Amino acid sequence: MRVTVAVDCMGGDHGPSVTVPAALGLLHDDAGAGVILVGLSADIEAQLKQNKSSSSAFGDRLVVRHASEVVGMDEPPAVAMRSKKDSSMRVMANLVKSGEAQAAVSAGNTGALMAISRYVLKTLPGIDRPAIASIMPTLRGRVYVLDLGANVDCTAEHLLQFGIMGSELVACVEHKIAPTVGLLNIGEEDIKGNEVVKRAAELLRASGLNFYGNVEGNDIFKGTTDVVVCDGFVGNVALKSAEGLAHLIRTFLQEEFKRNLFTKLAGLVAMPVLNAFKKRVDYRGYNGASLLGLRGIVLKSHGSADAYSFECALRRAVEEVRTGMLAHISERMAHLHVQALEHDPEKTNGITA
Repeated sequence: MRVTVAVDCMGGDHGPSVTVPAALGLLHDDAGAGVILVGLSADIEAQLKQNKSSSSAFGDRLVVRHASEVVGMDEPPAVAMRSKKDSSMRVMANLVKSGEAQAAVSAGNTGALMAISRYVLKTLPGIDRPAIASIMPTLRGRVYVLDLGANVDCTAEHLLQFGIMGSELVACVEHKIAPTVGLLNIGEEDIKGNEVVKRAAELLRASGLNFYGNVEGNDIFKGTTDVVVCDGFVGNVALKSAEGLAHLIRTFLQEEFKRNLFTKLAGLVAMPVLNAFKKRVDYRGYNGASLLGLRGIVLKSHGSADAYSFECALRRAVEEVRTGMLAHISERMAHLHVQALEHDPEKTNGITA
């Protein structure tokens, strides 16, 4: 089965100069993939020509869909959703809704992408709020963390839903049976944390997930669990702190190796090690945050992504479709709802019908 990805070509810091080459890279390497390039058609065609390609180069696997408006990176989500109904982001979401595409990827305004995607696609049964899930490197490989900023204030029931979605995401794309789920807290003990986190731990423990228990901030990078659950406020702070630390370490290393002739020579000797280190922590290979909980696959690429990084996001979108992630989340939510009703017909354990 072909997997078609709708691409918001105008989003991000670089627009078509990055999104178009990335889409062509996907088509070259994956014969079972198709793309719909959405945006200002003249700009897209110009990039195709610059990359020595055309809208007919891949047959019906490559389609250009014109959209007359562009959502600005700093534009208020409400304005983007209400006033720009022919934006590349809105047209992209509509393609997923209509079934012309099975997934969508944008490097544009995160708030606008979430608002438009939720409005157009709606949420899956049992999911109250979509969550942003992304990958972070660890000593053992990588960990999926959610939510990373979509929901600042969460209830315990929301955190339970995040745990279910994160677990199914890892089970599908990482092919892991019963991924471990940790709840981000200020300590491992059950008595730690606020009342929301304590209640969330109870719900996760009774959910049937492979719940590890509470984890602390340093457990994220240790790789203690496959999934780390938190509210969007905490998750976004953790993500930006990690990005800032990575930049700090990189800057310090560069400064020290440039300090004098001896350190410059030492830098040349250490170059293979430094390059290997850079490759292991290169955020570009982890690009593509999933907007989980929607009735469609939507991924948010980093706004500053280059072609390699954006192509990684496209590949992640294709993988999520091929593994049937949406169906797995829906099945898990339905099962949990039935369990809750059997336990207490008047309560649904935070899972709505």
